[in-house]
Amino acid sequence: MTEKYAVVVVGGGAAGLSAALVLGRARVRTLVVDAGEPRNAPAAHLQGYLSRDGMPPAEFLAAGREEVARYGVEQVRDRVVEVERDGDFTVVLAGGRTVRARRLVVATGLADELPDVPGLAERFGRDVLHCPFCHGWEVRDEPFGVLAASPASVHQALMVSQWSKDVRFFLHRVAEEELTDVDLRRLSAAGVEVVPGEVAGLVVEDDRLTGVRLADGTVHARSVLFAGPRPVPRTGLLERLGAELHETPFGAYPVVDATGLTTVPGVWAAGNAIGFAEQVVHAASGGYRAAAAIVGDLLMTDLDAAVQG
Repeated sequence: MTEKYAVVVVGGGAAGLSAALVLGRARVRTLVVDAGEPRNAPAAHLQGYLSRDGMPPAEFLAAGREEVARYGVEQVRDRVVEVERDGDFTVVLAGGRTVRARRLVVATGLADELPDVPGLAERFGRDVLHCPFCHGWEVRDEPFGVLAASPASVHQALMVSQWSKDVRFFLHRVAEEELTDVDLRRLSAAGVEVVPGEVAGLVVEDDRLTGVRLADGTVHARSVLFAGPRPVPRTGLLERLGAELHETPFGAYPVVDATGLTTVPGVWAAGNAIGFAEQVVHAASGGYRAAAAIVGDLLMTDLDAAVQG
């Protein structure tokens, strides 16, 4: 027999667990399917979440799973490999299980694709960082480097100058001619030094970043390197369901309303599944909004059916 749920939540990060918590408390039978691949797994701590500032991400998620379990929400470590809409939804898991759901919450997040520089991926989340709001305070006043991935990386170089006045902007494979006069004036005003030349690798001593090495052999002493990854939205399920996407400078994301409802009836999205800049606190809020909307949607659907019946 195919098990039936009111809601299946795909993704067990902050957005998915927040949605599950609200649904569980509303007595809505819910299943959370989590592949166990949170975007912030490389980070030692999360920041900017009131009352949880500095908490390790794994500890945060473990607490969330414990909370939703109190309300009878079922959780499974698995991956959704297929979903079909035929009025309700048929959801197929990699482990072979098939379930039915009246509504879906897609909180599958995104993956960060780092620039192809030797040693960068191994230090990501430690002293190779991408978000000053997440890590800036912890590395304040240290010598920063910023690796250009495109001319748009100027923005990152300018932003991190809020946390350190010793910033070097490594152009890497971006030609200085690609920067505008406004870019150069702002960088100068912020005290950011522009360094041409391709970055060949990192210098690491005693498991700590100590420098950035250029292709010509020059080494710049740096203890922190900011590098903007290319976000890869995990929108496969939404695309198979026919959800409309819109292009952004950070990838294609589903078109959603204020509650996270996509253009597919019965399908909500939340967290990094709807945008690159959704921090943990935003993801949790989005999951809450989606769940509250679903509770009302299910209730009114059932009441209208009872009236018509």
